[in-house]
Amino acid sequence: MYNTEKPRVEELPSTGRLIRSTVIAMVSAAVILLTIILPSEYGVDPTGIGRALGLAEMGEIKEQLKMEAEADRQRDAVPQTAGPDRQSNLFDSIVAALLIRPAAAQAAAPAWKDEVSITLVPGQGTEVKLVMKKGAVAEFDWSAAGGVANFDLHGDGDGNSISYEKGRGVSGDAGSLTAAFDGNHGWFWRNRTRQDITVTLRVKGAYTALKRM
Repeated sequence: MYNTEKPRVEELPSTGRLIRSTVIAMVSAAVILLTIILPSEYGVDPTGIGRALGLAEMGEIKEQLKMEAEADRQRDAVPQTAGPDRQSNLFDSIVAALLIRPAAAQAAAPAWKDEVSITLVPGQGTEVKLVMKKGAVAEFDWSAAGGVANFDLHGDGDGNSISYEKGRGVSGDAGSLTAAFDGNHGWFWRNRTRQDITVTLRVKGAYTALKRM
């Protein structure tokens, strides 16, 4: 005894309809893969739609973080030795701390246009960008209180992207930034230490806005 009636042959979907539904599903899956999954997960944007939606930059950051994590893993796997080069670097750091930084502290502080401080827990990252026109120049000074940070000074906009400078285990940096094209130009920091750090950025110059991404 059956609770439902057996469907009639004319109620079943035809072979043509099944093929058409399968093709539509495959095309939809390919579109999602090309416009959303590849840009947001791997930074690959063959259509350009992912960058327009802001997904490509997210994927590029994910890939960069993967490379940073792998570089940190390889670095930790190599025994560190106190050779002549490291001893020389340590001596230079001590001299800089005792002589250069106190002298700089006595100089007049620059009139910064904006200042932002961000606390990062272990493993956390953050990004701050300046909106700049091509050829515009901005001066900057940032420091990591309580530890060191990995950073990437880069820019993006209108389909363009550039990496100006990268560093690992850095306590701070200062200088000037010249925009290579119209767009957003700034810093990505990540805390790879085991304690909280506070990154403080001070900037001035030819930019129209400062924003935390």
